[in-house]
Amino acid sequence: MADRVYPAAKPNPPPAAATNGGGGAAAGSFPAPKPQMYQRPIYRPQAPTKRRRGRSCRCSFCCCFCWALLVLILLALVAAVAGGAFYLLYRPQRPTFTVSAVRLAALNVTSSATAPAVTSSITLTVTARNPNKKVVYLYDDFTLTASTAANGVPLGSATVPGFAHQAGNTTVVAATLAANAVPVDPSAAGSDIKKAGSSIAVAFDAETRAGVRVGSIKTKKIGITVHCEGIKVTVPAPPAKPKAVVSKKVTVKGNGVKGGKGNSTAVAAAPAPTATATAAPAPAPLSAADDTPATPTVSTAAHSCEVRVRVKIWRWTF
Repeated sequence: MADRVYPAAKPNPPPAAATNGGGGAAAGSFPAPKPQMYQRPIYRPQAPTKRRRGRSCRCSFCCCFCWALLVLILLALVAAVAGGAFYLLYRPQRPTFTVSAVRLAALNVTSSATAPAVTSSITLTVTARNPNKKVVYLYDDFTLTASTAANGVPLGSATVPGFAHQAGNTTVVAATLAANAVPVDPSAAGSDIKKAGSSIAVAFDAETRAGVRVGSIKTKKIGITVHCEGIKVTVPAPPAKPKAVVSKKVTVKGNGVKGGKGNSTAVAAAPAPTATATAAPAPAPLSAADDTPATPTVSTAAHSCEVRVRVKIWRWTF
């Protein structure tokens, strides 16, 4: 059996760590003791870092909004400068429309209490004037309508072809507005037509689309409405009924043949009507050449109309 060799003496203990200034506490020994060598650090989970995504989204939205607002302001400024320059160069003015003659040629309202109908004919003459020197107006077809001013009872409609209104030009437009058995409201027809008396207050509307041409530049056409009101027309008198001839029996007393007495009967014609019994004259007939009235009746010789611009946004028209 092999002999074991033991060290002659115990190993020297590790040297003690140097003390600070003498008498200080000794530091930890080296190497570290076994329990301290294999001790694992305590795991302490850290709180998750907060992401600042919401703040970045808000910042980007604010930047986009500011840029869009700046672009809109610049566009508005450019448009204002361009509009001011155009106004200073051309001095544009709106066209003027004047009703120069109007005549109610025929008017008939059926006596139905539930569904009365109106049959009428109105001749209208409108004078259009362009006061500009370099601006030309381009009109589409006009749609003319006539109605009573109080309750809007329709009295007729017509269509007039459009035209190019040259600068400084005056154009006369004549049309005949007719209504053929148009059903109307009984109460409105009764108050506006049947109880109106010898004159009726009417209103006229003309709808079209108009554009502007300056030199070789044309703008997009927009809707306009020419509104004329406060015009009174005379209701035509109904045709006079012919009077029947009345015979008058006259008995004449005298001598018969050879001194005989006898009676004779004669028929005398009815006396001619006097001047006071003459029927009211019928309305003046229309001329076959231009369908304009021979003697138009209008409340004012030149009644100005109002030009309104119609703006359509999606389904709404202003």
